[in-house]
Amino acid sequence: MSTLAGAFRRYPVVAATILVGLLGLPLWALGLPVAVQWLYSGLGLVVVGIQGVGMVKRMRQGQFGVDLLAIMAIIATILVGEYVATLVIVLMLSGGAALEGYAAGRAQRELNALLERAPQIAHLLRDGSSDVEDVPATSVRVGDVLLVRPAEIVPVDAELVSASAAFDESSLTGESMPVERRTGDRVLSGSINGQAAATVRATALAADSQYQQIVALVAEAASSKAPVVRLADRYAVPFTIVALAIAGAAWFVSGEPVRFAEVLVVATPCPLLLAAPVAFMGGMSRAARNGIIVKGGGVLENLARARTVVFDKTGTLTYGAPTIARVIPAPGFTEDEILTLAASAEQYSSHVLAASVLAAADSRGLALVSTETAQEIPANGVTARFGDRQVVVGKLSFVAEHADDSYAADLVGGELAIYLAVDGRFAGCVVASDQVRDNARATVQALDRLGVHESVMLTGDARPTANHIARQVGITRVRADCLPVDKVEAVRAMRERPVIMVGDGVNDAPVLAVADVGIAMGAKGSTAASESADAVILLDDLSRAARAVGIGRDTVRIALQSIWLGMALSLGLMVVAAFGLIPATVGALLQELVDLATILNALRAIGGRRDMRARGKAAMVPAAAQPVPTR
Repeated sequence: MSTLAGAFRRYPVVAATILVGLLGLPLWALGLPVAVQWLYSGLGLVVVGIQGVGMVKRMRQGQFGVDLLAIMAIIATILVGEYVATLVIVLMLSGGAALEGYAAGRAQRELNALLERAPQIAHLLRDGSSDVEDVPATSVRVGDVLLVRPAEIVPVDAELVSASAAFDESSLTGESMPVERRTGDRVLSGSINGQAAATVRATALAADSQYQQIVALVAEAASSKAPVVRLADRYAVPFTIVALAIAGAAWFVSGEPVRFAEVLVVATPCPLLLAAPVAFMGGMSRAARNGIIVKGGGVLENLARARTVVFDKTGTLTYGAPTIARVIPAPGFTEDEILTLAASAEQYSSHVLAASVLAAADSRGLALVSTETAQEIPANGVTARFGDRQVVVGKLSFVAEHADDSYAADLVGGELAIYLAVDGRFAGCVVASDQVRDNARATVQALDRLGVHESVMLTGDARPTANHIARQVGITRVRADCLPVDKVEAVRAMRERPVIMVGDGVNDAPVLAVADVGIAMGAKGSTAASESADAVILLDDLSRAARAVGIGRDTVRIALQSIWLGMALSLGLMVVAAFGLIPATVGALLQELVDLATILNALRAIGGRRDMRARGKAAMVPAAAQPVPTR
């Protein structure tokens, strides 16, 4: 009962129309048709007034009133005495708004789910005590130790204190499988704990945590207005002209004014009013389900029409984390031998590459050697003694001071080497590189198939490195040594528009804002980039950029299909009505079916089945090896 009352409060015109319609039935039964006519016609005039005021406001804003035909249809039925048709048209218009609200709510389900699940409570563990105190998530401070019970939401960004735990991050990243974390690993706020309680240490305040940033993005996306009027205006004027021409011709040829009303009844522009918003909200919902937050329907339109894509390099086309590409031993040494010695020394280093060397040794199952005799020389390397062997690891000039026979490795663009000397003799080097993403080339090719034929790389790196990466991924236009202002000027100067810019760092924020569509790699990127962008990819997966374009194209295609479907059905009904074969009341009911068909077709933009098929294909492809993050 409360649900019904809430629906009536939300849609007062629908409620008033139903009540007036029911009130007319006993009056009709009492033999008072004139009273029924005045009652229904009065309601129609009230609705005309409401719709007319809204139409005038929109026209003052430069938007053509696509509801002009509906207003004319109501007035025409009142003038010719078809008061039952008046009631049906009013019900159709108000009911159409209610259907739109329901469909949009259905389409927004994935967006709203993030907002509704915002963590509210945290279980605080006091120092040296097992006592748990429930506190608001907003009162948690950095360093606080929290208990996360099974199936609970992590309230703030944190690091894992427990030995291990599994977390469901699907609502954050789109990753369907639970993610295993170990002591010291980062745990995202908004992720759901598995079957065992876990202890975490807060690393950020609630307001600065990942989940709250995503909530802010979702709130912005949900409140943005889809380009309903822009899309509808392309067809509203010709549709109105055609409808008035057919109605006028029917009246002129037949000499019956009722023909004019009968044509206009089936010409109401609800397909134009309903198709676009439902389709675009569905497209935004589909994007959210695929780990992409789209900040408005206009972004989907630009994605659908995009002709050029611009990529940042580090962290976008590459993983942004160095990994060991190969090991080059000098004569007399083996790969495993020098990697073991290098990793044994690097475990005492704070250098950014130390974690990569250690991870490479661990992946080969090599046992490290420990020592108490190790010293790190900042910006140079590490010296360590393992038994009777003296090991020096670091850059070439540092190692050459301890081994005269040292020489530089033959490196390609984007590579750097860690050199090694053992007992005054050059032992070889370990080569690291920021690897190109496994799906970078496939993403560029997929964008080309989607109509985004121009691909460009803008990077602050040196030209040799930039050209090397560009050749690997299939990009032909490269601009290297770019400052942020250079990237902005380059995007502004591009002729093939709309332009998509894909980046991840703080230095990308200005160019993301100036591009027609800025896409931020938000999984590990900066808040500045995410806030400047029009779309944010929540998963560390470059291929989602191509998926975003595909979703945009599907959404616009379905919106246009729905508009054309509604107009075609209305046009057919207009022609039949012009010959007097559809009474006004029947025509109003038939138009309601046209609206329903339009809405159902537009709901296809939610794309559940298409995404399931895509996931099924993706599941058949082995997962690419992820880079080892640096310390």
